[in-house]
Parts: sequence; C-alpha cells; structure tokens
Amino acid sequence: MRVFIAQLVTETNTFCAFPTGLGGFEQYGIFHGDASARDPEQSGAILRMMRDMMEKDGHEVVESLCAFAQPAGRTVREVHEALRDEIVADLRAALPVDAVQLMLHGAMVAAGCDDCEGDLLARLREVVGPGVPIGVELDLHCHFTEQMRRSADLIICFKEYPHVDVEARAIELWKLLQDTVAGRIRPVTAVVDCRMVGLWHTTREPMRGFVERMQSFEGRDGVLSVSLGHGFPWADVADGGARLWVIADGDEAKARALAGQLATEFWNLREQTRAPHLHVEAALDRVERATGGPVVIGDVADNPGGGAPGDSTFILRAILERGIGDVAIGAFWDLGAIRICRDAGVGSVVDLRVGGKCGPSSGDPVDVRVTVRAVKDEHGQSAMGGRESLGACVWVEAANGVHLLLASLRSQVYGTDAFTGIGITLADKRAVVVKSTQHFHAQFSPLASEVLYVSTPGALSLDFAALDYRVRPLDYWPRLDDPFGDPEPPAARQ
Repeated sequence: MRVFIAQLVTETNTFCAFPTGLGGFEQYGIFHGDASARDPEQSGAILRMMRDMMEKDGHEVVESLCAFAQPAGRTVREVHEALRDEIVADLRAALPVDAVQLMLHGAMVAAGCDDCEGDLLARLREVVGPGVPIGVELDLHCHFTEQMRRSADLIICFKEYPHVDVEARAIELWKLLQDTVAGRIRPVTAVVDCRMVGLWHTTREPMRGFVERMQSFEGRDGVLSVSLGHGFPWADVADGGARLWVIADGDEAKARALAGQLATEFWNLREQTRAPHLHVEAALDRVERATGGPVVIGDVADNPGGGAPGDSTFILRAILERGIGDVAIGAFWDLGAIRICRDAGVGSVVDLRVGGKCGPSSGDPVDVRVTVRAVKDEHGQSAMGGRESLGACVWVEAANGVHLLLASLRSQVYGTDAFTGIGITLADKRAVVVKSTQHFHAQFSPLASEVLYVSTPGALSLDFAALDYRVRPLDYWPRLDDPFGDPEPPAARQ
C-alpha cells in the first residue's frame, strides 16, 4: 500500500493582536518531505512515528510538508495558501496513492479562511477522488466543520488534556485506515454540537471517567471511534465550541444515536467539569500555608500555547511584593532581557526590566536586580513525547530566591526540564509557576503538593460567557443557562 502523510499544525487565537506569519513556522522548521529524517525528535516526531509504523507493516510512505507554529493570531493569507498548496501539489505528484493520513490541528484560521483544515481536506479530496480514504488526526482543541466531515473518511482527535495520547490516536487512525482500504469497514460519522464553550481537564473526575466511557464503546457493536473535540475558546469562528462525534461501520443511525447519548451525558456534567481557577492573591495565600513540596501554579491566562505573549508580570509582581521566596517562574518571552544577560555574562549582577512588553495583557514591566546564573544558547524541553526548542535561554535569580527562566522562543512550559535543564531545581521550591494552561500537568503534578490554576488579566480570558464573539452564534453555555430549551439538549441538534 502507498500512503501519503503530512503535517500542518497551528492553533489560532482570533483575539490575538499579532498574526502568525512565515517566521512563526520557520522558528520550528518548515520541512519539505524530510522532517521524519531531519527532525525526528521535535517537529518531525509524529511523522517519524507514522512512517516507522507504516513501513514496519510493509507499506510505502510518501512524506510531504511538515510545518508547526506556536499559536498566535490569524495566519497570513499568503503563508496559509503556500503551505496548503504545497501539500496539495505533493499529493498530486505522488499519485496513485491508496490512503492519506494527516496530522492537523483543527483550529487553524487564516486571513480570508476560517476553516483552514476543511479547505485543505476539500482540495485533497478533489485530487484523490472519492475512492481513496483520507484519515485525519486533530488536536483536542479543534473545530469540527461540515466541510471537514464531507472531505475526510476518518477524523479522530486526542482524548486527553494534557495531550499525552498523540501517538495512540495516530495508531488508532492507521488501523482504521487500513481496514477502510481493505473494505473491511465503511466508516460513517455523526456529529453533535454540544453548544458549550470551556476548558475540560481530563486529569480529574468526572472528565477522567467520561473519557473512559467514550472509549468503552469503541471496537464493539459497529462503533469504530468516539471523539470529543473541546473546541478552542479563543477563536471566533462559526463552528467553534465543543462537538462530539461517533464513527460507525456503515450505520449512520447508530452513530447518530450514540453521539446524541454521549453528548447529553457530557452536557449533564457541565457544572461539575468547570475548569477551576483562583485569583493571584488566593493562590499565593495557599503557597504560604503549604507544606510538603512545591505548589505548582498554572499561569493560565499567559499561556503561549493559546496565543498569549508569554511575558505577563501579574504573578511575578505579586510574589515580589509579598516577599515570597524559593520560587521558580517561567518561561518569560523577553528577547531584550535575554540579550542584556548574555552580554553581562554568568555571575553578573544586573538591574533588569522583565516582561510587560507586548500590550495591556502583559501587565507592566517589573524592575528587579538579578544575578545571572546560567546562559544556554540552545535550550529545549520535553513536550508530550517529543522535544520542543526554547531557543537561547537565561536563568536569573532575584532576591529571596526567586528564580526566573527567560526564553527567546515563545512557548508554554510542558516539561520539568525546561527548568532543570538549565540548572533550576524544583523539589526545594515553595512554588513553581508555569506559563501554561494544562499541558504542564503530566510532568509537574508528580512533584507538586498541589496544582493550582490562576487567572490574571492576561490574554486568555476564562470568562467564557463574556468572550467578545462576533462570528460564532451566542447560543452556548455558559453564556446561556439553557441554549437548547430541550429536555435532552444536545441530542436534539445533530
């Protein structure tokens, strides 16, 4: 079997002031058919895994584009079209192929195109015709559009938040693609709009149990796969919000019935599954009372993984004003501060202005005297099974044992080695503050006495009822208590 693979991933915050341009992709490398060989641990990790899996089964792999950019504003039109058109051209040149497997995000938005994935899939479908199955793996924070459903045979999204199941979902998709090519199954998909906007952590109940319930239906009675796309709250697009879909073997009525049933169960959990968050002062009160290990704090509103700048100072300022010591915090995206510290050199004492540079959501800069403890020209971190570069990084220490990690590449914190890899110890800290929403949880929770989620006036507002949507319909929870007006709401809209 001849299989075509490609990857195009970015997540768009349409409220973000700065666009996703070519440089955003170039920071992580744009690879033209060779990412699995040239960058197998970072950008090309999932394509390397897919290639190994397919070639082990004796199949021929044709690899196309691999491109990734950190979330930011809308992708520049010319950049989106160039990346899209390269994948389409590569597929046309690769014909004939027996199957297509793609790694996409599902929440990529460009100037002039609110559904980049659907646009790409529709064009790929035109190239291969109706007889070649197309399978797509999406991020859990995807949008699910009708154009995507019509254009692909199989769409599966991650089930876990944090996304620790990327490889597992690729394996699941590959097995279903092989069965589709062989004619053993005929996948059909039914989707339900849950009319919900939010964040749902699968590391705690009841979401942990709901994920397991979804999985309990898979592989029996003709049910092939169940996905819950959480949606990306900070994207103002028509098809935003949570959607649940079921893929069944040739039985659309079965898919529709199960999708309605599970969507209703998810709806009924809405109050119990609200993402917890505290204000800064309340979180720091708990830090001062804590014993037995560091309190790990997610700086949710300044998560670069959601399109935030990564340079807000609200929590840092509060820590310094309260005199809380033995703290590690980062990673701050601050190119100027990094340059000053690199020029000064390790061991130097510098009066440094940190953060607060990208706009009101960044807060005001903080002036602090620091000692430069380490400079690393190329630093990185483990990231959900792969590696992600943080670029040139600096570790500085302020008075009272407040340790700051500064990074030249804007990225959320995934792994503990973002800190420890440059020399910052964690187990001896009273608090560890990470600019991340949830992906930090997998590696940081084992060392934490407790994990707290803190909301600040940063770029990612957690007041989902008040988001300034202009495009997406406003009939959603929690903006409305009952956006359906139906005894079993989600099942009514399929």
